[in-house]
Amino acid sequence: MPEEPFYAGGLRFSCTRCSVCCRRDPGSVFLSATDLRVLAGRAGLSPEQFSQAYCRWVPGNRCRLSLKEKANYDCVFWQDGGCSVYEARPRQCRSFPFWGDVMCSPAAWEAAAADCPGMGRGETHTRAEIESWLDQEDSEPVLEKLP
Repeated sequence: MPEEPFYAGGLRFSCTRCSVCCRRDPGSVFLSATDLRVLAGRAGLSPEQFSQAYCRWVPGNRCRLSLKEKANYDCVFWQDGGCSVYEARPRQCRSFPFWGDVMCSPAAWEAAAADCPGMGRGETHTRAEIESWLDQEDSEPVLEKLP
């Protein structure tokens, strides 16, 4: 019989909109085709125009499309104390902290929680909700191209 995941009883998380995950540290916000289409539509641009203005290709085994960062590492859409595209933010932002690399173990959850004041507080998310976010990570892959 397979072992129950550590989050089987649910986990508490409510975003405090503190912006810790959006600012001051280098990182990547990878986009799926859906993310690109939604963000481009919100900006009144074609996906191609949006990606040229607001995105960069992050190299690796395959290059992945990510939002740009400002020189101080803030997300390109962080301004005036918060996310200027919050209602249309990418799945990666909407699904935090329910990412595969955070949900792989209690230790990974605790490590992420050390930097996030919303983890371990607020709304309880069920195993089904958490696994739905994890499934979306697989079913809506980020945009890639060969390097």
